[in-house]
Amino acid sequence: MNDHFAAFSFVDRIIDLEAGMHARGTFAVPENLAAFPACLVAEAVGQLAAWIAMSSIDFRGRPVAALATETIFHGDVVPGSRLELSVEIEALDDEAVAYGGSARFDGATVIELRHCLGPMLPVQEFDAPEALRERFRLLCATGAPAGRFRGVATPELIALEVSTDKSARALLQVPRSAPFFADHFPRRPVFPATLLLDSQIRLAMDLARAAMGSAKGVALVSDIGGTIRLSATIDGRRVATARLDVAARGH
Repeated sequence: MNDHFAAFSFVDRIIDLEAGMHARGTFAVPENLAAFPACLVAEAVGQLAAWIAMSSIDFRGRPVAALATETIFHGDVVPGSRLELSVEIEALDDEAVAYGGSARFDGATVIELRHCLGPMLPVQEFDAPEALRERFRLLCATGAPAGRFRGVATPELIALEVSTDKSARALLQVPRSAPFFADHFPRRPVFPATLLLDSQIRLAMDLARAAMGSAKGVALVSDIGGTIRLSATIDGRRVATARLDVAARGH
């Protein structure tokens, strides 16, 4: 099976679109997956925003490496879920897109993205414009066949340093080849930022569990708890930063 529009694509159908303003879409999480990480739900919202942005400027550009001011994880998504995606565009031109969005499952919000900003770069550097146009027409019409996503192997984290409950450092082993590179992006493959964030959160959650003295009942958002600052570097150059609020979940 061709991995393009399969290995890392999380919008099956666009069911409501107001050009350059807002859209609603869906993604059916395949039942046969072992899990569906929360960061991929964020990716789905971002991809819907990308379709709005690209189509609004006739596929001259596409948003790359969008940053969210705040991402709020409200709950987990299990295999077999049907995600309802929603995006509101705050500003859009050939230079950048600003947006917010959310994903819902079974009537409940599972994630919110607030005040995201993505620079628009030339489409042809990353993918074939006509292939994107054809895919967009399909999404807006009958929708794409569901179930093509086969999952993503969890990148290996090698612990480098752990300071009890205060700090932790690890090495992320980015694979030289993986199916998602054919989808993100075919002409200029890059490691998805959402997978980087997922790896950072995995490391942070291990640290949070150690700090709280329990491996059970940990949530990402609450009015109580601690804050963990995340960063990622390549060859000494910082490429990502984030802040994670962590708290014990009440039962």
